[in-house]
Amino acid sequence: MKGSHMALVLLERPAPHVALLRLNRTEARNALSPELRVELRDHFLTLSDDRDCRAIVITGNEKAFAAGADIKAMADISPAEIMAQDDETNWAAIRHCRKPIIAAVQGYALGGGCELAMCCDLIVAGESARFGQPEVKLGIMPGAGGTQRLVRAIGKHRAMRLLLTGAMMDADEAFSAGLITKVVPDEQVVSDAISIAAEIAEMPPLAVSEIKQVVLAGVDAPLDTAIMLERRAAYMLFGTEDKKEAMTAFIEKRTPNFSGR
Repeated sequence: MKGSHMALVLLERPAPHVALLRLNRTEARNALSPELRVELRDHFLTLSDDRDCRAIVITGNEKAFAAGADIKAMADISPAEIMAQDDETNWAAIRHCRKPIIAAVQGYALGGGCELAMCCDLIVAGESARFGQPEVKLGIMPGAGGTQRLVRAIGKHRAMRLLLTGAMMDADEAFSAGLITKVVPDEQVVSDAISIAAEIAEMPPLAVSEIKQVVLAGVDAPLDTAIMLERRAAYMLFGTEDKKEAMTAFIEKRTPNFSGR
């Protein structure tokens, strides 16, 4: 890809229907600069609508998934300037992406990096992974879901320790607490995430998309409302070509071929 060495986010296609986004600010531990967040947003908006993409992996490098926001860029910034950056549109693109997203984490996932991982649907972490929201140490606090997602993932009392002290959680503790999907040796993190993505990509895309949407929409809704959402989505899938193909292939003992229709 021409000029990709300048890109802050690299796009690779490591397996059929799988996109891999690699954060590429290695000199700054992949700190989420405003420019990097805009590039991420553009990739997620494109991939969300890309019929050939059925699952997305996002990763950094072996030292850091993303070590927070860019502190140099924040040191002298005013509230009005932060608001003018309209960072919410960057995060919304990730949050509303219809495709399942897998974070492949090695090294530091701190501040905005931890928030980015928590935006994903699965998190595969290496033994070197460290998660935390150290914003309090800088006189600020998480602003992209850190206080809310962390509490929902690991409960109030564990979350409060990280949020109020800036402490980090290692991979084993993060797994025990329910923050991440699995822990693997560092050298297997990306390949393991890609293989899970490839497994998801073999499933009927509409069913995958509906499951993701219903889980996310239902988690904060009253249970009766969430179950109604689930039921409606489940009924709707009975009208898809992929449902017919999946069940026919099962009966005929052959591999199904899904069209996403």
